[in-house]
Amino acid sequence: MIRSVMKDVIFLNQKSEPATEADKQVVQDLLDTLKANEAGCVGMAANMIGVRKRVIAVSMGFANIAMINPVIVKKSGAYETEEGCLSLTGVRKTTRYKDIEVEFQDINFNKQCQKFSGWIAQIIQHEVDHCDGIVI
Repeated sequence: MIRSVMKDVIFLNQKSEPATEADKQVVQDLLDTLKANEAGCVGMAANMIGVRKRVIAVSMGFANIAMINPVIVKKSGAYETEEGCLSLTGVRKTTRYKDIEVEFQDINFNKQCQKFSGWIAQIIQHEVDHCDGIVI
């Protein structure tokens, strides 16, 4: 189900709680909402649809994937950039990392550990920040 995008900064600044298999509908809603907003959005976190759970959805270019309970376990290659957010107006400066390694559960709640670089890594970092209550 496509949900409205949360714009309340006080809500967005709250840390998200771990997701469980009971949150499968949240995962699907997040993927549906990302698809509906793909013209101006490449990633979303569950708090952006009003749910404080550690779930993100990322556009990989060819497909949108969900990451449940993502944690960045390694990062290297710091650089400065500016980012926008569907929940906020304008852009803000931030530090990101060119290469990251992420531990997460996939849509079937199987544990994964994958490496990402470049643009995809930047999107993941932005959405993990959302899970941690950091709004950029």
